Amino acid sequence: QGWALQPSLGSPACSLGNQSRFSGIDFEIIIIDDGSPDGTQEVAQQLEKIYGSDKILLRPRAKKLGLGTAYIHGMKYATGDFIVIMDADLSHHPKFIPEFIRKQKEGNFDIVSGTRYKGNGGVYGWDLKRKLISRGANFLTQVLLRPGASDLTGSFRLYRKEVLQKLMEKCVSKGYVFQMEMIVRARQLGFTVGEVPISFVDRVYGESKLGGNEIVSFLKGLLTLFATT
Repeated sequence: QGWALQPSLGSPACSLGNQSRFSGIDFEIIIIDDGSPDGTQEVAQQLEKIYGSDKILLRPRAKKLGLGTAYIHGMKYATGDFIVIMDADLSHHPKFIPEFIRKQKEGNFDIVSGTRYKGNGGVYGWDLKRKLISRGANFLTQVLLRPGASDLTGSFRLYRKEVLQKLMEKCVSKGYVFQMEMIVRARQLGFTVGEVPISFVDRVYGESKLGGNEIVSFLKGLLTLFATT
């Protein structure tokens, strides 16, 4: 079984960290960069020279085209049976990837989702306001959608490749709601979801943006999902 690790969208590329974690695992890293001005492509090119073009696949796009299309773009180059999707700004630490793989094998899950709200999972680097917004959003989604997963808005996940392809054909949401819809549609289609507690660290590079427009968009998307699922 092969594994594609697909860090997505902007920010300096994910560190491979301790290589011994990935011993015995056949993997490739596909880096999708939407023309970000922060040096992502340069870092990825350096990694490609160090680890080889068979392990590091830089697949940039000319401009920002959205998260969903980034997934589709990356899938075209993935040769493995499973795909791990993560943010490339080190908010998602690579040390959790072997745990995702173990969890998948343990229950033969179609999806393994990183959760900040279960076990010893957590969030670091957020102020109280951001934590309250996140907790409130997660509570609302649990009440309205009953998804069978504890963290719907996180994006650190492992997917069986063909399952990810089917979900991408069904999902229509954008922004924060996109991640929620992926899990809700998975439940609708009968796919199994396992969870691994993770530590989420607010982005090391750049700034996270969460304003009134994003919150309104989230609520509209949530109500749309509630009415259509």
